[in-house]
Amino acid sequence: MNTVIILDSCTDLPLSFIKEHNVPVVNFTYSFKGSEYKDDFGQTINYKEFYEEVRKGEMPTTSQVNFEEYMNFFKPYLEAGKSIIYLCFSSALSGSYNGALLAKDMLMEEYQAADITIIDTKAASMGEGLIAWYAINMLENGATKDEIVSWVENNKLKVAHWFTVEDLNHLKRGGRVSGTAAFIGSLLNIKPILHVDNEGRLVPVSKVKGRKKSIKALFDQLDETIVKPEGQVIFISHGDSLDDANYLANMIRAKYPVIDIVINCIGPVIGAHSGPGTIALFFVAKGR
Repeated sequence: MNTVIILDSCTDLPLSFIKEHNVPVVNFTYSFKGSEYKDDFGQTINYKEFYEEVRKGEMPTTSQVNFEEYMNFFKPYLEAGKSIIYLCFSSALSGSYNGALLAKDMLMEEYQAADITIIDTKAASMGEGLIAWYAINMLENGATKDEIVSWVENNKLKVAHWFTVEDLNHLKRGGRVSGTAAFIGSLLNIKPILHVDNEGRLVPVSKVKGRKKSIKALFDQLDETIVKPEGQVIFISHGDSLDDANYLANMIRAKYPVIDIVINCIGPVIGAHSGPGTIALFFVAKGR
């Protein structure tokens, strides 16, 4: 295969998938307890340890990938004669996409025959991961680069992202809800239902009272908008809340004969902003 699909760690895919398919990954970084770490799918700091520290009050911070890092990452593939597809974390949530575009422009000056496609997935966490899952399967089944790029561009806005959080204070830190809304919501056990829109932004959609109702609200969105469920693999990511992720998965399995449901923890870069207890659901829908 002359085409290589490059991902970033914000896909939150299972490490086993990354290893099995030998997928190259650009690692985002985060600062945690006074040190800087690569978001490496739980290898350096396991997910449970990360979320336990956050629950105790540790506040991680994240940083975007700069153009020099992208240049250094892409170069070996260009020198090996590979065509590159990079599926990037939503440009509405990070400036990394612009860094990747700048790296591409600079590399095209150095390697005039280079073939680099940078795609803004407008997606996050395992929504980005689900797009990547389809693209990698297409590549392994013989699809051309143009076919893969076309499929991603035509279908990325059909990958629905629905999620709820346990603690509104993490969304308050990221400017997604006001301090007053976070305080009142926490007091009244109000849980927001949010999604990632067509611009790749996190957008509050509704509110429900109580944890179980918020998880049921995610299922209701799937129930209303999923297309051809019998042919789908559903992704669920969670902030160290596996029991709730399984609760949602069982709700789906009880009604729909989906091919599979893949559950994985939200990595530190996304988790730094969403917090422990987040539950997110991803599937192909009529639209986001």
